This record gives sequence, structure tokens and C-alpha cells, in this order.
Amino acid sequence: MTPASSVLLLTTLTGFGYGLLAWLGIFCAAGALPESPWFGPVAVVIALGFAGAGLVASTLHLGRKERAWRAFSQWRSSWLSREGVAAVATNLPALGFAASWAALGAGAKLTIALGLVAAAMALGTVFCTAMIYACLKPIRQWHNRFTAPLYLLFAAFSGALLLAALLGVWTGTATAAAALAVVFAIGAGVAKAAYWRFIDAQGPLTTLASATGLAELGTVRALDRPHFTENYVLREMGYQIARRHAAR
Repeated sequence: MTPASSVLLLTTLTGFGYGLLAWLGIFCAAGALPESPWFGPVAVVIALGFAGAGLVASTLHLGRKERAWRAFSQWRSSWLSREGVAAVATNLPALGFAASWAALGAGAKLTIALGLVAAAMALGTVFCTAMIYACLKPIRQWHNRFTAPLYLLFAAFSGALLLAALLGVWTGTATAAAALAVVFAIGAGVAKAAYWRFIDAQGPLTTLASATGLAELGTVRALDRPHFTENYVLREMGYQIARRHAAR
């Protein structure tokens, strides 16, 4: 499977953005961030910038981009719609968090409360993104218990990595954030390896015999290996006979 580049940008950029926002809320509550009135707002803007860029990139593969807004109306049944709603809703506590930080300081109760709400909603948005793929029953590689945890682990890793970079630039040290990035990188790697083992161990749901309905007649095997280049069947049936029928 070769996913569209816009989907890769969506998952990568939103992982960085919402991961960073989640860690900002948690670190603020723990009193582990700089007291500067500018650090919080700048970091939140960077987080929302990454997340927003990812969400905008997700529309690039759409044929009718002007209709993207309609996805918001299906939130009762669609994880894609829930992702959009959650992403927009997360902006409210995130911007409030930044404003409270600038006006009241990082240690204010309102700042801490808004930061924790923004962190929870950021992780909820990542979960909605994961469920877009995890709910697809025909694709066993996605429809399993690993998909959502892996999304959250990679978001936590990338967010911690970005926070470590910001703290390194701002204060010259980022020991805690860097340590968390290493821990979650290892955790995500272990979980990814377990995921690969899991999908490799899954037997096929169908065989040539069950797909053709010829199992009771004996062993069914393919006469030719799968391919996508031109062959006799395509040339005769697809390009000649089918076109003659279409021209009638």
C-alpha cells in the first residue's frame, strides 16, 4: 500500500503538534516549564501550527476541496468527522491556555486547568485520527488492537522530541523532555515490532479455493503470478472485445 503524501503529512504533523500540546499541559501542571510569559504562547502557537498544517495537508488529495467542510456534519457515525470536530474544539482550550499563561503566568490555577484540558483534547484528537483507520474492518493490518495505542505512542514521542528542542533553544537544557522522548521512542519501537509480528502471524482469511468456490473439486492453484503489466487477457478482452462492446 502506498498512501497519499497528504495522509503521511497529516499523521506526522498532527502527531508533532498535538503531542507537543499534550506535553505542554502536563509539564505546566508539574511546574517543569520556564516561567517566561512568552514561552507558553510561543510553544502553543508552534503546536497548533504543526497540527493545523497537518489538517490542511489532509485535504490535498480531495477532488473537491471546497466540500471538505461537510465532513463535520457526520460526527455521530464517522471517525473522520469526529477528528475534525475534536481538532477545532481543541483550539479553544489551547488558545485559552496560551492567553492565561501570558496574562496570569504559568503557575496560575486557570492556566494549569486549561493546559490539562487542552492536553486531554489533543490526545483525544489523535485517538480519533487513529480510529479512522482502526475502524476499517476489511483491512486487518489496521483493524486491530495496536493501531490506536501506536498513534498515541508516536504522538507522545514526537511531541516530547519537539518540546525538548524548544526547551533546548529557550533554556539551554531539556533533560526531562529528552528523557521522555527516548523512553517513548523505545516504547513505540517495541510496540511497532509487536504489531509487525502480530500481522505477520495472521493467516489469510481467504484462499484461491475459497475465493473461487472450487475447494471441493481439489487443489486450486494460479496459472500465472499476479502482475500489472499488459498480458493476453487484458489485450484481447480489455482492449479489443470490451471496446467493441462499449462502442455499440
